[in-house]
Amino acid sequence: MKRVVTFGEIMLRLSPQDGTRLLQKPLFEASFGGAEANVAVSLANFGMDAAFVTKVPQNPIGQAALCELKKFGVDVEACAQGGERLGVYYMEKGAGPRPSLCVYDRKNSSIAEAAAGDFDWKKIFKGAAAFHFTGITPALSKGAAALCLAAAKAARASGVLVSCDLNYRKKLWTMGQAKKTMTELCKYVDVCILNEEDAESVFGIKAARSNINEGKLDARGYQDVAAALFERFDFKAVAISQRESYSASANGWSGLYFERGENLSQAKKAATPKMFASKKYELPVVDRVGGGDAFAAGIIYGFLSKLGGQKTVDFAAAAGAMQQTIEGDFSRFSAAEVDRLAAGNSSGRILR
Repeated sequence: MKRVVTFGEIMLRLSPQDGTRLLQKPLFEASFGGAEANVAVSLANFGMDAAFVTKVPQNPIGQAALCELKKFGVDVEACAQGGERLGVYYMEKGAGPRPSLCVYDRKNSSIAEAAAGDFDWKKIFKGAAAFHFTGITPALSKGAAALCLAAAKAARASGVLVSCDLNYRKKLWTMGQAKKTMTELCKYVDVCILNEEDAESVFGIKAARSNINEGKLDARGYQDVAAALFERFDFKAVAISQRESYSASANGWSGLYFERGENLSQAKKAATPKMFASKKYELPVVDRVGGGDAFAAGIIYGFLSKLGGQKTVDFAAAAGAMQQTIEGDFSRFSAAEVDRLAAGNSSGRILR
């Protein structure tokens, strides 16, 4: 069983009930979530040996977050405890033309204030096959960015595959800050995962013939994006989740997976990358949060399982689609369930 280590922040998620607006009713539904924690949960559900590394406060809320991860079989032994608080985010789900709204309350959280001495990366990566982080974690603080870089370097030195989901969040940092930090981090990345707009936001690489605000995406333009990323970095693979937002309640969802093309000459680092495209799912969205993380977990699972480009992106797109049919950040689907959807069983007929 392949061991995958993820590193990032887990937060308390507070959501209004029944699709209402923030504080329209005096009650919130409480759960936990966070990009890298979401990936770890998905991988554990897929049958992989998943470990999550973070720092949480030494109080009942921090302990509850770790216990929730353990319920899914995620290893949290390397997590540090200390600091003042667990980050919080408020998630108001949109409907129709009303967009979803995310409000962060995560400044000075335990992981944002973590130090190098909190983690022994050499020990953490012992026996690991892969390491995953996202562009959210280095955006939290200079210290968190330094921790990500130290972890990525240690993983590379240990022969561990490194994957990164760019996951640009404009509420956490500027495009300029993201470009500078992620350019350095991506020197140590093997598999780059992104959504339909991350490459433009982080690296200024825009897909031609696409308009995300109008829900129009063109795969050929993203093949050019992948080619530019392969030319700039030494990635083994690039995966792009694609969301066509017709409204907050109805999305088109699919994925693209690219393998580096063969070198044509010394002057040109890579040929046009080989592209694999999943089918497109027309989703009545229940909760879109975590869909991209389930997609990322599917890419990691497919890469480590050597499924090949087509089966990898089919599995990842199906995992992301299924995640958006349930409430909450954490996926609750097995590899067998995802495989069934990826194989074309999308009728929704009752299983008995």
